[in-house]
Amino acid sequence: MKKLNALLLLNFMILSISAQETTMSIDTQSSSLNWIGKKITNSQHNGSLKFVSGDLTMCTDKNTSKTTICKGSFVVDMTTLLVEDLTGSSKQRLEGHLKSDDFFSVDKHQKAFLSINSSKTIESGFSVKGSLTIKDITHPVEFEFIRSAGGFTANMIFDRSKYDVKYNSGSFFENLGDRLILDDIELSADLYFQ
Repeated sequence: MKKLNALLLLNFMILSISAQETTMSIDTQSSSLNWIGKKITNSQHNGSLKFVSGDLTMCTDKNTSKTTICKGSFVVDMTTLLVEDLTGSSKQRLEGHLKSDDFFSVDKHQKAFLSINSSKTIESGFSVKGSLTIKDITHPVEFEFIRSAGGFTANMIFDRSKYDVKYNSGSFFENLGDRLILDDIELSADLYFQ
């Protein structure tokens, strides 16, 4: 038993030594997060949100020099939700509606969270797995981090119905006709690090 424990400890030490970690913090001023929501009629709205914080840990295997994203976490301020395709009272009305309990309940859930747990290298960057938390509801996500000048771009689609965002959703209501709002929300981020 002692030999087995010693062998396990030695393997752990070798693995620890063979990987070098570098953690980078997001530049919240230059990074951006944009969203698109669509209706069944092909009309859509788009806007933006702001990051509160974020960090990304890159792991480099000293033996192979292969780098992956080993972990990361990002916090989004839901109170910064903006609609960018409308102006005036229409803009204010839609922003208020999206922040209401019909959609994202921003008064009760002011932050959304993305955690990255693992990645694999692809030609353009990394395919990552993690979890997305909205309205205190967490589901797994998978998307790509694409290398760009000075950082990464990331595109993700999430199903709002999984996060109890019910308004005019075909997952909760029938016979909505052209009032149906699609469940898939498209997110795109340009991420820069300090």
